[in-house]
Amino acid sequence: MLEITNVTKIFNAKTINERVALNNISLHLNDRDFVTVIGGNGAGKSTLLNAIAGVWPVESGSIVLDGTDITGMHEYKRAALLGRVFQDPMMGTAATMQIEENLALAARRGQKRTLKAGITREERERYRDQLAELGLGLENRMTAKVGLLSGGQRQALTLLMATLNKPKLLLLDEHTAALDPRTAAKVLELSEKIINENQLMTLMVTHNMRDAIRYGNRLIMMNEGKVILDISGEEKKQLTIELLMDAFAKASGESFVNDRMLLS
Repeated sequence: MLEITNVTKIFNAKTINERVALNNISLHLNDRDFVTVIGGNGAGKSTLLNAIAGVWPVESGSIVLDGTDITGMHEYKRAALLGRVFQDPMMGTAATMQIEENLALAARRGQKRTLKAGITREERERYRDQLAELGLGLENRMTAKVGLLSGGQRQALTLLMATLNKPKLLLLDEHTAALDPRTAAKVLELSEKIINENQLMTLMVTHNMRDAIRYGNRLIMMNEGKVILDISGEEKKQLTIELLMDAFAKASGESFVNDRMLLS
């Protein structure tokens, strides 16, 4: 499980530009929870993921993952526990390396490096089978440079790399925002398939209200660094965009107007 307790993150503290990105936030995720995270610009969604990943140290509070306190753990040490896919398809892969080489790097995340042969025959066959499940034909291009792939293909590959060793927690940070609608839908379908098959605990940040409602077993909405809505179970299954906007207005005392969300 993931236990976030009273976490606060402040940027530019004690200056005229001080901004409280996470305001004493607490959040509990159970094993196999697939949680979509939604909120306006500056609500604290990506900051929350960066705090969990160790990109930003927090001012106070604790983050415990599967019984291990990772609050002060270095980012590179958390890499063995977490999988992450970023908004930018250029991140998460090495463009000048081959597809199979990228997968080999992901498979060795958190392990000590040795002078053994790079990729064994058994590994190559396993990678081919896993790529075939993506349905994008990448199993026939394993020696191609990743930089030659389309944005959707790179995101699908990054998703596979992030889940290759079944992480304790998968972080999806608006991972379809830079893709066209058709490709985004394909990547989301692949995401759901991989998450369900591997029974992964997942946090998915999105600006798309329909995607937030459609995917996962739980939805949280953030505003000004706090969780103001937490919807799950039957209530989430019955949720609509109109009901979500009404719930936001009641919880925050203000109307929810965000062109990016309403138009996506």
